[in-house]
Amino acid sequence: MSQTLLVTLANRTFEGVDLQQLAGRLGLELVRAEGDSVAEIFNSGALFGDAKLIQGTGDYNFDGELAAALGVPVVLITSDDTTAPLAKRRVEEFGAVVVSSISGGEVETFQPTAVEAKPVMSPIVFEHQLLEQAKAAGSHVVLPEGEDDRILQAADQLLRQGIAQITILGDVADMNRRAADLGLDLSGANLLNHLESDLLEEFAADFAELRKKKGVTLEEARETMKDVSYFGTMMVHKGLADGMVSGAAHTTAHTIKPSFQIIKTAPGASVVSSVFLMVMQDRLWAFGDCAVNPNPTAEQIGEIAAVSAKTAAQFGIDPKVAILSYSTGSSGAGPDVERAVEATAKAKELAPDVAIDGPLQFDAACDPGVGAKKAPESPVAGQANVFIFPDLEAGNAGYKIAQRTAGALAVGPVLQGLNKPVNDLSRGATVPDIVNTVAITAIQAGAK
Repeated sequence: MSQTLLVTLANRTFEGVDLQQLAGRLGLELVRAEGDSVAEIFNSGALFGDAKLIQGTGDYNFDGELAAALGVPVVLITSDDTTAPLAKRRVEEFGAVVVSSISGGEVETFQPTAVEAKPVMSPIVFEHQLLEQAKAAGSHVVLPEGEDDRILQAADQLLRQGIAQITILGDVADMNRRAADLGLDLSGANLLNHLESDLLEEFAADFAELRKKKGVTLEEARETMKDVSYFGTMMVHKGLADGMVSGAAHTTAHTIKPSFQIIKTAPGASVVSSVFLMVMQDRLWAFGDCAVNPNPTAEQIGEIAAVSAKTAAQFGIDPKVAILSYSTGSSGAGPDVERAVEATAKAKELAPDVAIDGPLQFDAACDPGVGAKKAPESPVAGQANVFIFPDLEAGNAGYKIAQRTAGALAVGPVLQGLNKPVNDLSRGATVPDIVNTVAITAIQAGAK
């Protein structure tokens, strides 16, 4: 046996169960799942690597979630036949595979068969994959809000895990003092007081040149470059950093406006938009645009759909894009439906190799049964994973409904359409939010 297995229990204890004997007979190392949460055990990395026999906690709900995250089959040891079906069904609800249900007395002779088991998407799995992908990208991200403790705490985690190279803008002495007070190690970061930097004059001259048609003078450019968001954005523009993350202490407009003026939109892009990566048990979706464009035109919706498909692919989604509407096909009529029809045509023109369809109602887009009834010929209906909303009002409401009622992890907004990646944080962002956003930015930069 060369496949990792996780052993859990239903209505009994491990007393009298000789897992050491089983492990030896199967040629596996016996290890215990130790930790206070599934995330803690998973992220420790102790259960990865060579094939193992994992002794679970004995709580089949906890162990089922852990097995699903690890992508390993479950051996369920039960006390009687009546408890086994319920426990098995519950474990399988997490997406885990139960290879066998046995009694404690059957352990001595139990011989499992190899089965296919893969990690099931969940917030735990997504965040792990996200950070590993960011590490591989090897990107350099600038954080222009060094006065915020959350930024310093996130930087400490990012550096310890080797997720990205980090530059932090701010008062260097103050950042070092705060780091010491908080027990953080920022020795691996580039701490830079932009107001004292030799780059300030160079950046001012570059900005004046970029904005001369707008009448910006060198003196005005010098004042502008004293703003951390402008200075950080110029670092990205000049290749001194691969991307920027800001917004913990500044508004979205304050973060994005410099990008429009300095980095500008990517070739062929007429609009900057966003997606949220919506992570749920057993699925990963993308919702756009939920943060930037209040009332996009049909052409803009089409462009948002095409670029959202590209963004989704960067994070492991095989995009199937639904242009959402209150109508599926010709079931409804009106200007909004016509806009969705035009948007779909534009999206297909821009991304001919991507499965795109619309107009689709949300249920027709995501539910296979409804999709088969309402749009049987659609290549997307019933299996969509990238959902494009008709306007900001619908998109913002949509992602928050999923977040608050379905327990979805909403990662973003991920900005798209710029020449180089700049991403915005909520001013209420937590340290994990900042870590994830830096990881996203690193991945976007690495894909260039």
